[in-house]
Amino acid sequence: MAMIYWLIFLIPLFLMLMYATIKMINQYERGVFFRMGKITKTKEPGIAVVFPLIEKMEKVDTRTITHDVPGQDIITKDNVSVRVSAVVYFRVVDPVKALIEVEDYKTATSQLAQTTLRSICGQDDLDHMLSERDAVNHKMQEILDHETEPWGIKVSRVEVKEVDLPESMQRAMAKQAEAERERRAAIINADGELQAATKLCEAASLIDQHPAAIQLRYLQTIREIGATENSTTLIPVPMNLLTSIANTPVK
Repeated sequence: MAMIYWLIFLIPLFLMLMYATIKMINQYERGVFFRMGKITKTKEPGIAVVFPLIEKMEKVDTRTITHDVPGQDIITKDNVSVRVSAVVYFRVVDPVKALIEVEDYKTATSQLAQTTLRSICGQDDLDHMLSERDAVNHKMQEILDHETEPWGIKVSRVEVKEVDLPESMQRAMAKQAEAERERRAAIINADGELQAATKLCEAASLIDQHPAAIQLRYLQTIREIGATENSTTLIPVPMNLLTSIANTPVK
C-alpha cells in the first residue's frame, strides 16, 4: 500500500520535472539560454534540455511581424493638417540583442515607427507626399532599419496606408483636378483645330497649283450626293459653260 502512495506522489513530480527540463523549439523560433542570469548559448529548432533552477530559456520568434502604425495627426511643410497611417514589416535577426538591448522590441519598434512617420511626413509638402509615396516609404524604411539595428531588428519594408485630408482640402483638390482636365481638353481641341487649318492651307495651295483638281473634287461631290436615295439634287452649272453652249452653231 505504501508503494502505491509513493508512486502517486513521484509520478506527478517526475512529469513536472520532465516538463520543466525538456523544451521544444519550433522551426520559426530560436532559444536563448540563461545560466545564473548570464547568456550562455542560443539553440536552433528542436528539443532543448534546460536544467531547472540554474537555467532558463527564452524563445524568440524570428518570423516577419506585420505591425500597423495607427493614424498620426501631422502638419505638413505647407501647413496642411492630415492624418497618416502606415504598416511596418520587421523581424528579429539577432535573438540575443532583441532580449538584452531593449525591454520589449515590438513596443519599441512600434513607438519608433510612429515618431518617424510624424517626422518624415512633417518635412514634406502635401503634393510631394501624395505623388512620391514610394520615396516616403523608402526613407522611413532606411531610418527605422538604422535605428533598430542595435536591437537585432531588421525592418524590411514600410508602406504608407492612408492619408486622410480635411473635407475643405478634398474639395479644393477636386476643383484643381477638374480645372486641369478642362485645360488639357482645351489644349487638345486647339491642337486639332491647328492641324485641320494646316491641312486646309496645304490643300488650298495644291489646288491653286493644279486648277483641274477643283473640277475633280466637284465631280466627286456630285457622285456622293447622287448616291443618296429619295433626294433631289440641284447641280449648279458654271455660267461660262452655258455661254459656250449658247455660242455653239447648230448644224
